[in-house]
Amino acid sequence: MTLRTQMSFEKHDTGKLYLIPTPIGNLEDMTFRAVNLLKEVDLIAAEDTRNTQKLLNHFEIKTKQISFHEHNTESRIPELIKKMEDGLNIGQVSDAGMPSISDPGHELVERCIEMGIPVVSIPGPSAGMTSLIASGLSPQPFLFYGFLNRKPKEQRAELEELSQEKPTLIFYEAPHRLKKTLVNLQKVLGNRKATLGRELTKRYEEYIRGTLDDLVQWSQDTQIRGEFVIMVAGNPDGTLVDNADEDALLALSIENQVQKLIDSGEKTNAAIKQVAKLNQLVRQDVYNQFHKIG
Repeated sequence: MTLRTQMSFEKHDTGKLYLIPTPIGNLEDMTFRAVNLLKEVDLIAAEDTRNTQKLLNHFEIKTKQISFHEHNTESRIPELIKKMEDGLNIGQVSDAGMPSISDPGHELVERCIEMGIPVVSIPGPSAGMTSLIASGLSPQPFLFYGFLNRKPKEQRAELEELSQEKPTLIFYEAPHRLKKTLVNLQKVLGNRKATLGRELTKRYEEYIRGTLDDLVQWSQDTQIRGEFVIMVAGNPDGTLVDNADEDALLALSIENQVQKLIDSGEKTNAAIKQVAKLNQLVRQDVYNQFHKIG
């Protein structure tokens, strides 16, 4: 493995790439540093130049833009690299939040590092972090996943892989896919605690807290609008019974359910906890029944 050390800016003859976050809704969340950098760089590489122009107009920023999005990444990166090699400083922005986080940008960062061009990340808004600390779920550890696959089968496969993760899970979702995604989350992960963050920092900001069952019901009864962050409690035991095995497990007695999980490698207390949750029973009652207490 070859280590790459980014030298101090004064020792570089090239320009720099500035990763500049933009507000996720409320323009007052723009930092002084971000505004000043957008004024000072030679060029702004924007995900959607029309959207970014509204931001630039608001802050009276006159810097020229060039489009840089998922559909022109391959052709645009060599052009941007050449400009920075010639000494130009480029500010890269997405439509909202941090560049590269569920948005374009990572490939450009990789190429800059390969070419020895300094990369400067500016702190700023992130929908995932903003919603997590208000969700009521454990803020750490967390696992940020972003957007799940749009295809139902592939999405369920992704969730199966995540089902054993202990950290709080964070997803992004578009309004027209929210209902189906919540149903898949409930089916694969079970009825865990969960929170929806909607229209963060905007006028109609809202948090819907409950369980996945509650959120599925809410989505069926509500006209879905806005962009969403979905946060789901992690699996405290690190394992879950596969959906395909649930019916077979429930056909057994409580004692045999616990024993089957133990035989599969689960620790006794974790098995008791899972059986209690699966059967919607009090954990102590399952414990007493398994150990034949009382």
